[in-house]
Amino acid sequence: MIHFRTLAAALLAVLAWQAPAIAESQAEAPTEGEASTEIVEMALGNPEASVTLIEYASFTCSHCANFHGSQFKKLKAEYIDTGKIHFIYRDVYFDRIGLWAAMLARCESPRFFGVSGLLYEKQGEWLNSRDPVQIADNLRKLGKVAGLADDRIEACLSDADKATALVAWFEENREADGIDSTPSLVINGTKYTNMAYSDLKALIDKELGAE
Repeated sequence: MIHFRTLAAALLAVLAWQAPAIAESQAEAPTEGEASTEIVEMALGNPEASVTLIEYASFTCSHCANFHGSQFKKLKAEYIDTGKIHFIYRDVYFDRIGLWAAMLARCESPRFFGVSGLLYEKQGEWLNSRDPVQIADNLRKLGKVAGLADDRIEACLSDADKATALVAWFEENREADGIDSTPSLVINGTKYTNMAYSDLKALIDKELGAE
C-alpha cells in the first residue's frame, strides 16, 4: 500500500510543468464545451442509487493497477453495470508522473474509463523508465492507442491551468475524506482501505440491504 509523501510532491509537478518530460507546446487547451480549469467528476452507474462508492487511486500505484485488474472488473459487472451503485473515480497525485497520466486520461471525458483502463493494464510498460522524458513519450504512445489525436494529446498534457486546478481539487478531496493511501474506497461516506472482493461485496450488500 502506498502512503502519501506530502502534497509538496504534487505541487512540484505543477511548478515543473515546463520540464523536459513534457515538450513545450503552444497547442490550444481542450475545451469540450467547458472551461480548461473545470474538473469533471468521473462516474459510472446509477447516480440515483442508494449506494455511492468513491475510489481514490493513482495511475502510478501498483496496488491500484491490481485492484483494477481484479476487484474492479467484478464490481463493474455485478454492481455498476446493473445500476445498483453509483461509482466515482477520483485521482490521487503522488508525483508529476501520476498527474500527467491523469491529464491524459481526462483529455476527453467520454474516453476516461477506456484510457484509465489502458493506463492500469499497461502500467508496467509505460512506467518502465526512470527518465521522465521517456515516460512522457510512453504516455503519448498510449494516448494514440486509445484513439486520441496527436494535437489533442499535446494540448491536454501542456494545460498548466488544468494541472493546477487538478492538484487543488485533489487536495480538497483528500482532506474531506481523510485519504492517506491508495487505493482507498469510500462507501456512503465511510472510508476503507484496499480489500478482497468478497469483503467489498459484503459491505456493499449490507448498504443495499439498509434501503
